[in-house]
Amino acid sequence: MRTLVTRGLALLLVAGPISSCRKHDFPDYPARYREFAYVSNSGGNTVAVLDLVNIRVDRTVRVGIHPTGLAASPTRNEIYVVNSGSNSVSIINAENNTVAATLAVQRAPYFISVDERGERGYVANSGSNSISVVDLPRRRVIATVGVGEQPGVARVTPDGAAIVVSNRRGNSVSIVDPVALRVRSVFPGCPGATDIAILPDSSKAFAACSGGHQVMVLGLQRAAHGNISAGADREIALLDVGQTPVSLALKPDGGEIFACNFDSNTISEIETGPNEVAGTYPVGGHPSHGLVSRDNSLLYVSNFGSDSVAVYGIDDGRLLVSMQTGHAPDALALSASGHLLLAADSGSGDVALLRTRLQAMFTLLPSGNAPSDIVVKAFEVKR
Repeated sequence: MRTLVTRGLALLLVAGPISSCRKHDFPDYPARYREFAYVSNSGGNTVAVLDLVNIRVDRTVRVGIHPTGLAASPTRNEIYVVNSGSNSVSIINAENNTVAATLAVQRAPYFISVDERGERGYVANSGSNSISVVDLPRRRVIATVGVGEQPGVARVTPDGAAIVVSNRRGNSVSIVDPVALRVRSVFPGCPGATDIAILPDSSKAFAACSGGHQVMVLGLQRAAHGNISAGADREIALLDVGQTPVSLALKPDGGEIFACNFDSNTISEIETGPNEVAGTYPVGGHPSHGLVSRDNSLLYVSNFGSDSVAVYGIDDGRLLVSMQTGHAPDALALSASGHLLLAADSGSGDVALLRTRLQAMFTLLPSGNAPSDIVVKAFEVKR
C-alpha cells in the first residue's frame, strides 16, 4: 500500500510544479543535453532510467537477476550494472538506454568501480572471494584475482596504482596491484569490513569496520620521486567511531571523511590529515549513506530508519534540516549541476528528488522493487 500511495503522490507532484519552477530553479539545458539517473532495482531485476531534464521516468531496462552495484563510465556514455543473482555485468548504452552487452564474472558479484580512463572495471565477487578485472572497451574479463573472504567493495585509486578491497567476512582489507594483478598487501583486524574511501591524491585509504566501531586508516604504497622516498602499504591507525559504521562520505577536497554509524544514529567526522576523529554527532535514525556537496560545505545523510535525508553543515558543525523522503532511503546521488539530490527509497520503490537550494523534497518518481543503488550520467548527443 505504501508503494501505491507514494507513486500516486509522485504523479500528482510531477503534473503540477515542474513548469512553474523550472525557469528560476532549474538549469537552462541546451537542446542536445541529456541527463539520466540509473537506479538498480534488486528485487525486480531491472534498472529504472529517470530523465532528470524533464523529470520523468524514461523507461525500465531489464538486466540480470538481483542487480546491485552501478558505475558510470567517465569517458563513454555507458553504465555498468552488477547482477548479483546471475553472476554477470550488464553494460547499458546511455544514448539509447538499452543493454549493449552482458559479461559473465564470478559468483555473487556485488560492486564495480571504474578507473579514471574508463578502461578497466573492477568487480568484487562476494561469493567467490575474488575480483574480476574487466577490459571495458573490449567487453571481456582479462583476469580474476583471489582476495579475502566475501569481498564487498573493490575501489580503484584515482591514480590507478592500487585496488583497495574490503573483505566483509574475512575481517580484512586487501590491496591489489592492478599491473601485476596480484594481492600485494593484506591488513587484518577490520571486523565486517564494508565501505572504502580513498583520498584524491591516492595516498591513503579508509575502511569502515562495520562489525565493530572503527575505521581503519591505510597508507598506500608510493614510488620514490623528487625528495620523497618510496613507501610500502602500511596500517596507520584504527579510529574509534560510532557503532556499525556502514559507509564513508569523502569531501571532494579530501580534508574530511564522515562515517555513517548505523546503530548509533550518528555520524563521525574524521580529519584525514592527522587521522583523528574530530567528533561524533546525532543525525537521525539508522544513517546508511552520506554524500558531500561539491563545494565541500554540506553533508547529506540518508536516514534509513526515519524516512528522511539530513543536511549537516560542515562549516557550522550542526544539523541544519531533515528533508522527508519515501520509506527507507539508502543510496544517494547528486545531479550534474547539484541542484537536485536523489535518494533511492528502498522500502517504497521510488526515488525522492530533493531540491538542494530550498532543502526540501520536490517530487517522487517510481523506480521499482527494492532500489539499491543510483548513479547519474550527463552528456550531449552528437548532431
